[in-house]
Parts: sequence; structure tokens; C-alpha cells
Amino acid sequence: MNDIATNPLAGQPHARATRDGIDYTLLGTAHVSRASVDAVRAAIETGEYDAIAVELCESRYRAMHDPEAWRNLDLWRVIRDGKAGMVAANLALSAYQRRLAEQFGIEPGAELKAAADMAAQRGLPLWLIDREISITLKRAYHSVRLRDRLGIVGGLITSLFERSEVSEDDIEKLKQGDMLQSAFSEFAAQSEGLYRSLIGERDTFMAARLREETGKHPAKRVLAVVGAGHLAGIERELGAQTAAPDTVLKPLNLAPTGSRWPKWIGLGVLIVIAAAIGFAFSRGSGHGAKALEDWIVFTATGCALGALAGGGHPLSVLAAAISGPLKPFRPFAPSGAFSAGVEMWLRHPRVADFESLRDDVLHWTGWWKNRVSRTLLVFMLTNIGMMIGEWTAGIRILHRVL
Repeated sequence: MNDIATNPLAGQPHARATRDGIDYTLLGTAHVSRASVDAVRAAIETGEYDAIAVELCESRYRAMHDPEAWRNLDLWRVIRDGKAGMVAANLALSAYQRRLAEQFGIEPGAELKAAADMAAQRGLPLWLIDREISITLKRAYHSVRLRDRLGIVGGLITSLFERSEVSEDDIEKLKQGDMLQSAFSEFAAQSEGLYRSLIGERDTFMAARLREETGKHPAKRVLAVVGAGHLAGIERELGAQTAAPDTVLKPLNLAPTGSRWPKWIGLGVLIVIAAAIGFAFSRGSGHGAKALEDWIVFTATGCALGALAGGGHPLSVLAAAISGPLKPFRPFAPSGAFSAGVEMWLRHPRVADFESLRDDVLHWTGWWKNRVSRTLLVFMLTNIGMMIGEWTAGIRILHRVL
């Protein structure tokens, strides 16, 4: 009889902790590992556990059990509410993880899905103990400096072009505790804020959630299936936490409010440019006309090129070009909303686009083929083009008048 039959945790990173009379078994997994799936199934089949906890939040759980959830995406609302970047980031992350998983013929998070399915089959309580992913991403984004944010965006873009293969042995090595310790120590040194939001806070959160659930529901033996990178942190937190679970969870569940200073800086730039154009007119109509021409040409061109780079329809490109110079009359409405709105009107995403979205974005060219992702690109690239055009026009106008 092999090891996994006699001991399902053999060879797998795991830890045991006892708190308030509850025995917790923490099973560390890699989210694209066949061995992790086998270990989860074997552990639950022993019948030793009263409850199963998984490293999932409500939204990730729903997405895992409803892969066609993208059908319900309200694209215009995403754009209107300023969430296009967040949705695009989620798509890029999902695409990268799925490309890894396709190498080994296994869906990302298959071990979490297996745990949830087996809990349902055996009538065991299933506890979703992770923090909502939207809150985690927002806290991570706001925890780092602008330079680091650009690095994150650059990493996501690079992941779209990454095609190097990772061996299955390398995936399994990710579950070795000592390797994880050193890897995350280096990560923390590079970006402490990012490490805290993505790893440290979630260790604390998941430990508190385990305590919260066991306080509500009778259970003596709990199996918690979590990513191996959280194993040591959750074990530590289970022993160290002294405050009540809700006291621990409340501050960690707060989504940071967006800073208003970027908008005020943008408004300040517009005021300076408008003042420079007015000053140019005071020196003569010819000077003023030249300054106004600079503003129109550079902002219109920047927006148009951005929409064009996003694969926008000619009329979407035209809408971008028209909206750019009109920014002073709508300082807080992004130019990309106009070009993306026209794009949606002319090339309304079909049901098939939503159904194939997750597959299309696996390759970078698919972002331009799918009408949903292409609309997101038109929105974001138009805004980037506007920013470049605005600053270029401002520098040129100030150069004329100084």
C-alpha cells in the first residue's frame, strides 16, 4: 500500500494546530498541481474531518462553479464605474494561471474545487475563509508606490506574452516550505506593502475566519485547504491571535478609498494649460491660435492613436479624437468612456464573446479579437493617449509662452 493510501498527507506540506479545543489540519497546496488534488481527495476520504475550509471567497467560489459567469458582465457599468482596469487585470491573471494549468491538463484551483465538491458529497460544512479578492487587490494596489504600481501593470502585460514552460517538478517544488520561506522573504524585502496585502493580511484573515466559523458551528476536526505560501502564517496566527475574530476581521475587510489627489493634479494641469493659452491670446491672436492649435492637435491625436491601438472602429477613433480637446468641459469624465461607448454601440458584444472571453485572452492577440476585451482596451488606451497628448501639449504651450 502506497504512502498516500496510509497517510494522505505524506509528502505534502501540512501543519496541525489546536485552538479552543479544535484540531485544525492545514494542507498546503499548489493551485495547478495534480498531486495537490490527489492529496485533498485522499484526506477527505478518510472521514476524519467534521468541516472543510478552503482558500476561497464568495466571488471566487461562484466563478469556479460557474465558468460562464462572464456572460453576466455589465460592460458599460464596468467602464462607467472606473473598474475597467480591475477587470482587465483579473483577466490577465486568470489567463496566465490557465496557461500554466494547460501544460498539465488541470484547471487552476482544481484542488479547491475538489475539496468543495467532496464536502457537498459527504454532507460536510464548507467554509469559505479567504477575503474578497476585490478588497485584496485594492489594498495591494494602494499599498505600494506609483513606481511599484507601474511594475505590477508591466508584469501583467508581460505575462500576456510569456510562453516559457514550467516543469511539473518545479510546480511541486513550490510546495516545499523552506523554499517558500526564502522566496517570500525576498518578496517582502522588495515590496513590504505588497507582501502584507497579498500574503500577511490574508494569513491573519483566514486564521480569524477559521476561529469565527468554529465559534458558530460545532466541529472538532477541521481540514483547511490553502495555498502552501499561507501555511506557516495561518499556523502562527492561530496560536497568536487573542482578540475576538470579528475584531480582527473588521479592519482587514475595509476597502481603501481612492485618493483624490490624482484627479486634483489633473485638474490643476488643465487650469495651468488653460491659463497659458489665455496668456498666449493676451500676447496676440496669432500666439493664442497657435497655443490652442497645439492643444487640439496633441490631445486629439493622442486619444485617436490610443483608440486605434485598442483596435477601435473608425468611428470610435473619431469619437476619441473629438473627446480629447473637450476635456476642459468634462474634467472628471475620461476620454476613453466616449470611445468605448461608441465601440460598444457599433460592435455590441455578443453572447459568444462573453462565452469565449476566458479562452480568447489566453493569447495576447485574442484581446483584440474578442469584442469585450477589445472594448476594455479601447477605453484604457484612449485614456493613456489622452494623458500623453495632454502633457505633450502642455509642455509645448508653456514653451511658447515662457
